[in-house]
Amino acid sequence: MKFDDYRISPEIKKSLERLNFKRPTDIQFKAIPAVLKGEDVLGIAQTGTGKTAAFAIPILHLINERKKGTRKKGVKCVVMAPTHELAIQIAEVFNQIGKQTRVKTMALYGGTDQAPQKEKLSDGIDILVATPGRLFDLRSQGFIKLDEATLLVLDEADHMLDLGFYDDIKDLLKHLPKKRQTLFFSATINDKIKKLAYSIVKNPIRIEISPKDPISKNITHAVTFMSMDDKRYFLERAINENTDRKMLVFVRTKVRAERVKAAMERVGIEALSIHSDKDQKERSGVMQAFKSGVCKVLIATDISARGIDIPEVEVVINYDLPDVPENYVHRIGRTGRGKEKGLAFSFCSPDEKVYLEDIEAYIGHPIDEIVIDRSLYEQTKDLSSDKESITMKQIRQEISAADQFKKKKKKGNKKKKK
Repeated sequence: MKFDDYRISPEIKKSLERLNFKRPTDIQFKAIPAVLKGEDVLGIAQTGTGKTAAFAIPILHLINERKKGTRKKGVKCVVMAPTHELAIQIAEVFNQIGKQTRVKTMALYGGTDQAPQKEKLSDGIDILVATPGRLFDLRSQGFIKLDEATLLVLDEADHMLDLGFYDDIKDLLKHLPKKRQTLFFSATINDKIKKLAYSIVKNPIRIEISPKDPISKNITHAVTFMSMDDKRYFLERAINENTDRKMLVFVRTKVRAERVKAAMERVGIEALSIHSDKDQKERSGVMQAFKSGVCKVLIATDISARGIDIPEVEVVINYDLPDVPENYVHRIGRTGRGKEKGLAFSFCSPDEKVYLEDIEAYIGHPIDEIVIDRSLYEQTKDLSSDKESITMKQIRQEISAADQFKKKKKKGNKKKKK
């Protein structure tokens, strides 16, 4: 089946053709007809399979058709997203596909000045893609009315619940019409999602595109074991051996992101970092630089793993293994998207083996191991440009040795006194 066969607006079909959307993916093929019929949908599919277009295409058609018969202003669809980056990305998809329609879409998120957002809202917005905080803030100020919003989408719904947005979602429902269409989309499903979904929708159509292996067949992934202190040497080598490739490096914490970035800069490697401590202007600038290829290496916390579609990421490195097994799937799913091939490597220290076991249990099979020959391991450390780091390590070792000598000497003196 082709997109041209669907009963959707000619304006949308023209945009899909311009964007080179020819045939629907599995999740799109199953979800689009159900959404067009007005059904509630619970859609589960691997990352990189086109979930956003699966709800954006039918929603744009429905709203475009409704606008032809009414001049009522007001938000007609609310799409809730867990992060600023994902809200921006979803809005971009709506705007690209709906470019030739009369439908207006806006991304609404915090960390930026409210004035331009208020001005845009006053002009009339049909589809509001929002993070919870700023949505509730502007609604309480009277800038957003939701009594016409008969469509609700929760994207990356499991992540929203993990971030503690359950009460926000329940509160939002109080301000929406009781008669509405609700869509849930996520890459993973769990009991919390099921509980929320079935508490606010009636008889949703469950569409699950999830093969036995949750990892895309386009991704080759492996793990290698090393000391935590030696990871920076292997990252340096990996980057230097893949200078033409766009690389996404994942760490567990914001502090780690900055430390790894600094370690790469010490050896002359340009890298950017992204995490929740950066303001929106910084985060937008970082994402633009990485997407455009101005900078080839991005060091990120899991904030960037969920749903973000960054073009042409060829290599993902788990510098730190995630402590939540599902995040492994989301992280390495940033590469090998669509029909592209991707590589993903994980650095595992002895303390992280428990995380590796949990990940392997979650995906249902062991991850291939790359065994590093001892001579190659030592060579990687010796060839590092991080001379300052090596020197500091030697100094620490000398201080430690001196301390040990002092302790032994002190003990010896005590024995002599006795």
